Order: sequence, then C-alpha cells, then structure tokens
Amino acid sequence: MEDGEMQNVMKLTSVHFGGMTSFLIAWLANFKLLLFAFGKGPLCLDPEISFGRFICVACFPIKITQIPPLKPYQNGHSHENRAQTSHSKNGQDGRRIVSRKGNHKSFLNYATKGLLLAMLIATYDYTDSIHPKIMWLLYCLHIYFFLEIFLAMVACTVRILSGLELEPQFNDPYLSTSLQDFWGRRWNLMVTSILRPIAYEPIFNTCKNLIGVKLAQGMAILGTFVVSALMHELIFYHLGRVRPTWEITWFFLLHGVWLTVEIALKKAVNGRWQIPRPVQTILTIGFVIATGFWLFFPPFVVCKAVDRAIEEYAAVRQYLKPCVQFLLGFVNRSSGL
Repeated sequence: MEDGEMQNVMKLTSVHFGGMTSFLIAWLANFKLLLFAFGKGPLCLDPEISFGRFICVACFPIKITQIPPLKPYQNGHSHENRAQTSHSKNGQDGRRIVSRKGNHKSFLNYATKGLLLAMLIATYDYTDSIHPKIMWLLYCLHIYFFLEIFLAMVACTVRILSGLELEPQFNDPYLSTSLQDFWGRRWNLMVTSILRPIAYEPIFNTCKNLIGVKLAQGMAILGTFVVSALMHELIFYHLGRVRPTWEITWFFLLHGVWLTVEIALKKAVNGRWQIPRPVQTILTIGFVIATGFWLFFPPFVVCKAVDRAIEEYAAVRQYLKPCVQFLLGFVNRSSGL
C-alpha cells in the first residue's frame, strides 16, 4: 500500500467519528497514560484492575466514582452511606471504588435532551430561513446535548459491561453562577479531573516558592487553559486538516484571564457583596456564549464542520428511513390482527 493511500485510510473524514476519536485517544488517553507513568490519575485508582477495565478507563471519558473511607462510630461500627450501599473494594489510596448504585440523572432527563437534539437537527433543513446568530446559538445547544448524551451512553455501556460506577461528565452547566463554577464543577468534568494533576498542580507547585501562592494560582490557571487550548486546536485540526487560526487558543486564554480576575475579585470582596444568583447565571452563560460566537465557532466554519455534520445526519436519516417504515408497517399489521 502506498504512503498516500495509508494516510487516506487512517484519516477519519466523519466529523463525529474524527472529532470524538481525537478527543478520546489523542487527548484523554495520552494524558491518562502520562499520569499513569507517574503513579497518578484514574488508571492508578485500582491496583488490581483487569486489562479490559484498564483499556476502558484509558480510552473512554469515564471516571470511577470514589467515596472517602468509612468513618467509624464511637462504638467502632462504620458509617455506611445508604445511597451508595453496594459491593465495593478499596483503591490504591484507601478510597472505595463503587460497583453499583450511584447518583445519576434520570432516563427522562436524557430522553428529553435527546428529543431536543433531534429537534435541533431537524431545524438544519431550514438554515436559509434562520438568522446566522440564532443558528450559532442552536449550535451551542447542539454541542452540549450531543456531548452529554454521547458521554452518558459511553458510561452506561461501560457500567453494564464492567459493573463499575461512573461519575457523570456534566453537572447542568446552564446553571453555572461563575466561570469558576462552569469550568471547575459543571462542564466536561472528566477533562477537568485530568487537567488538574497534569497541568494545574505541577505549575502551581513549581511557581509557589518563586512568586508566592497568589501569583502561582493565577499562573497555574493560565497554564491549564493554555494546555486545554492546544488540545482543542489539535481536535479542530483533525476535524478539517486545515492550518490553525488560533482563535480557539485566544478563546481559552480569554477565559483563563477572566477566571483569574474573577477569583481575585471574590477574595477581595470576601462575601461582603454578592450578585443575585439568577443574574450570576445570566452573566456567566452570556459570557460563554458571546465569546463562543466571537472566537470558538469561526473555526467550525473554516473546517466546514457544520456542513459536513448536516450531511452526515441527512445520510443517517436516509439510511434509517426504510427501517422506520418497515417497523411502522409491522406495527400496523400487528394491530390489525
């Protein structure tokens, strides 16, 4: 096989498969293996992990749920959390890796988001009649719904096959009250948990003795966002195989700077003055969407990701149409009997 032919075979032309493969393998799997080499990260939680589970945790955006070691009562008996009473075993650090029963969103929650995603996809047939800014807002919702549903499906599959309890990847980011809340506690939590030990902690520990704790925290935040920016640039390169425009990098740098300023203001105010929670949410989500329109979505246009995604949805719909017609006909004949 010629070198050019091999390159074409290895190139994933699908937006969905190419983007998710880049995210799962080129970013998360490599970072997890790097942490594993230093005895850190999710691959080190269970010293007795099987090869199959090791591959699953390494290659998929899943994080095993941990709960602290049991605290004994005064009479010597341990306190058991009823919400998570299940078979478990001790991990490397003494925490327990839970096998069943955890706090998860309901099936209705995901079904509703799946329905909304299907409605969003249906609106793409009328893009010529919809204002471009409104379409970009729909793209924001599309990215969130797609990522949450996809990651939930991966977690559900791994849970069924391995019995491991997995932490949710999103925590209602549309309810964020600050950038710190959005990036640190609600959006794509698997990435957050990987970036913390691989970027934030090394930079902070290196800088704190040189420039002090406060400045070190700001440098660590900016360094973490730089790492995230570069990995997003890699994903966008895999999506379109076009030269980076670096708008994605500026998007994450802007958020890193504003997050640093936000943390400094919180410490300066120290709770003496607080904006109402609904206003905080509107300002936070508005800032994320506005900066996304400005810097995050233009690279989608450059690599024609949106047009290609619409074509892929149309192809899938065309492929599934005979199957749906067959099922409807079968149901009608069965009801007639």
